[in-house]
Amino acid sequence: MNAEDHKFMRQALDLARQGRALASPNPMVGAVIVNSAGDEAGSGLYTYDGLQHAEVLAIEQAGEAARGGTLYVSLEPCCFEGRTAPCTEAVLSAGLKRVVAAIGDAHPKVSGAGFEQLRQAGIGVDLAGEFADEARKLNEAVFHFNRTGKPLVILKSASTLDGKIAAPDDNTGWITSDTARKHVQQVRHDCDAILTGIGTVLADDCLLTDRTGLPRRRPLLRVVADSLLRLPLNSRIVESANDDLVVMTTSAAPAKRRQALEQAGVSVHLFDGPRGRVDLPAVVDWLGQQQLVSLLIEAGAKLNWAALDLGIADKTLLYYAPKILGGVDSLPMAGGAGRRSRSGAIRLRGVQIHFVGLDEFAVEAYLEKQEAAANEG
Repeated sequence: MNAEDHKFMRQALDLARQGRALASPNPMVGAVIVNSAGDEAGSGLYTYDGLQHAEVLAIEQAGEAARGGTLYVSLEPCCFEGRTAPCTEAVLSAGLKRVVAAIGDAHPKVSGAGFEQLRQAGIGVDLAGEFADEARKLNEAVFHFNRTGKPLVILKSASTLDGKIAAPDDNTGWITSDTARKHVQQVRHDCDAILTGIGTVLADDCLLTDRTGLPRRRPLLRVVADSLLRLPLNSRIVESANDDLVVMTTSAAPAKRRQALEQAGVSVHLFDGPRGRVDLPAVVDWLGQQQLVSLLIEAGAKLNWAALDLGIADKTLLYYAPKILGGVDSLPMAGGAGRRSRSGAIRLRGVQIHFVGLDEFAVEAYLEKQEAAANEG
């Protein structure tokens, strides 16, 4: 990669990032066309409602200037018929000489086949390896969804330094700062759905909305796990329902409560699980069937532990404030039975520390799913 390659690939990735909350369930993609003289001739970014892929938009903008030029793209061009024709066909028709991509597409219908098709036609293909990690992280939820059929599940929590999320008597105010909470809003904006438990709703009367003010293709789907349908009709989350609130319950819930919630515009679904609880793995499967590729969990200690214990959480985003509560009565981030031995601890990998405010930080890490599965129960 020379300086020009670096410049235009940086631009392609920045364009792709502009598709946040606008591309799902497809990946965010940015593309830049540089003509044979080395000048930018066209660019594009993908949005789901815009239909056309980033490469096609860039080629259309460049017109004849694309011939003999270079395409910089944040993801391997697709080579199969979907909602649109394959991007590789557009690249070939445009007469481009070279394609530089940040990363290959792990989609089972692509997975290197797009690159191979271009190479077979005589087009030079280069991978910008130094941008690979950034490009992979940008679309990690989509890649996970394409591989598993399930949303990437992110467990978010805000704690004191000693891991407490609530005090026993008074929980007025916030644990973290305004800066950290703005960071969380951006995370919400990047997700398709958010899940909490009835205990959190009853305690906080939360809204669970995306308050960034940024555009999104579809509203953030708010999901409440409520085994007995205790959700108050006058709660803020119910009163603000607008085809964006789903309550997951069990057959033990009163039929009259279900009818009342549905009349208030809430979608109610039965997911019977063990011990009279909502079947959380089945909920995650259902969300995947709705083409929701990312789920943020913002809940209390019980649901947090259930997500970890059942192995449905894929990564954590744990915010820490410079405070200590102490005491055995203050709630920890994850409650429940916990692991009974150190050897049975749920393990994480790929730990990253993000400083998000004065003396505040967030720990981002991925769960070792095989460890969680081996230690269930």
